[in-house]
Amino acid sequence: MNTAQHKIGSGFGARSTADDVLAGVDLSGRLAIVTGGYSGLGLETTRALTKAGARVVVPARRPDAAREALAGLERVEVDDLDLGDLESVRGFAERFLASGRTIDFMIDNAGIMACPETRVGPGWETQFATNHLGHFALVNRLWPAIEPGGARVVSVSSRGHHNSGVRWDDIHWRQGYDKWQAYGQAKTANVLFAVHLDRLGRDRGIRAFALHPGGILTPLQRHLAKEEMVERGWIDEQGELLHPEIFKTPEQGAATQVWAAASPQLDGMGGVYLEDCDIAEPAVEGDESGGVKDWAIDPEQAARLWTLSAELTGVNAFA
Repeated sequence: MNTAQHKIGSGFGARSTADDVLAGVDLSGRLAIVTGGYSGLGLETTRALTKAGARVVVPARRPDAAREALAGLERVEVDDLDLGDLESVRGFAERFLASGRTIDFMIDNAGIMACPETRVGPGWETQFATNHLGHFALVNRLWPAIEPGGARVVSVSSRGHHNSGVRWDDIHWRQGYDKWQAYGQAKTANVLFAVHLDRLGRDRGIRAFALHPGGILTPLQRHLAKEEMVERGWIDEQGELLHPEIFKTPEQGAATQVWAAASPQLDGMGGVYLEDCDIAEPAVEGDESGGVKDWAIDPEQAARLWTLSAELTGVNAFA
């Protein structure tokens, strides 16, 4: 597959922080939306963007908790949004569009990981519905505010996309359920979304990126028992990190999504998957240490997923 998936030598790396990649970047007068921007990587993303001068809107499933977490940060506003509820998505988008503002950075950061089998809406598998379909509907509904700003749309995926491509024959896991493969499918969908959105939006000045933020222990692990994290070799029995050289801090974990949103190094680029503050290389068969799988950047699968997502959500800004 011909691909633009090759490093550009950004000068940043796995240990760079969100502040590092925004050093010297003035975001005064710019507006960002950061879903889940009050917890884990989202909180650090919001902090770094506001420090650089941006105004940040944080749609949150728990708005009271969001306001508490964001207290003291300037230029932040909180609104209500449940990505697993398409009516909630509609409501947030309508309220934002009524404000008449344009969006410069759309960061689809919120997500869930490896949850027990649960379903939302008309029986949709929750990880696919929340991580992908909710953000798909949100971006399409906000398109009237995204297009005029020449925005960047950032889809926070994961190396977890290595676990599974899109299961076209059983996308909602009605025949057996594996929480890690379901997570992998959802994270693959996040990449495919960026690939096709970039294709649709680039002539209008809109660019889209997907990324792996790195391994970071945050509230994203809330569905995992301590025993499972011990078994996976992440922590010891006391809850301490076993391999701090592998895991990132939240400040480091937020760096790639902030770089994707605001770095001038990516001007004129898009539709690619990033890791460690650079464009990722294609994954090598048998090596799970990094890179992007072919199934996540396949333009035909990206177009197919877009069509399916539009049918499921009833929303398509490009119809």
